[in-house]
Amino acid sequence: MKLYFSPLSCSMATRISLYEAGGAAEYEEVDPKTKKTLQGRDFLAINPLGLVPVLEMDDGAVLSENAAILQFVAERFPASELAPSGGASRLREWLSFIGTELHKGLFVPLLDKTAPEGAKSYALSKADSRLARLASALEAREFLLDGFSVADAYLFTVLNWCAVTPVQLQVWPAIARYHRRIAERPAVARAFEEEKLLYGRQLQRHGQLDAATASALGIAPA
Repeated sequence: MKLYFSPLSCSMATRISLYEAGGAAEYEEVDPKTKKTLQGRDFLAINPLGLVPVLEMDDGAVLSENAAILQFVAERFPASELAPSGGASRLREWLSFIGTELHKGLFVPLLDKTAPEGAKSYALSKADSRLARLASALEAREFLLDGFSVADAYLFTVLNWCAVTPVQLQVWPAIARYHRRIAERPAVARAFEEEKLLYGRQLQRHGQLDAATASALGIAPA
């Protein structure tokens, strides 16, 4: 199978999950500006919305939507226990919460350079209630469920965006501890380091890589 992804976007959650599961896959990068893959394919012909992730099966069938892909990976590799047994409903609950309340409801308006300030302010006004709920759930837990799951891969990916938005992760100690803890998992660290470099190269291609960003990403500016 093949994962169409853009570095440091929500598709990183699937990369993390595949690494955790030891699942073999190809990875084809999509440029979010041109909607072309680095191999020159028209990504809009694969997903007319132009959104990653997309998972292409061995028979050519494609699956889109992050939550659906993550659940597919968990089901494809049951030995990895990325969907803890007996917790299917809770897994769907957390995937829905992360996807709607955090990813789309909070971070997308903050990350969208074309979003009006009113939209950004409105999104930020919802942050406290959403993050308070998350912090409460994580106060006495290592993971969202009984073990590391695809929901944790998704949540870690989304929480990374605090670094480039006004959302202050340190205000929520339970969430900050969780984020640091998940970052130390070998599969998570591997995926994050790889995608940081790919993101830097993406910025380079568009002439947007300044010295400070290059240093933060650990690459040499052009």
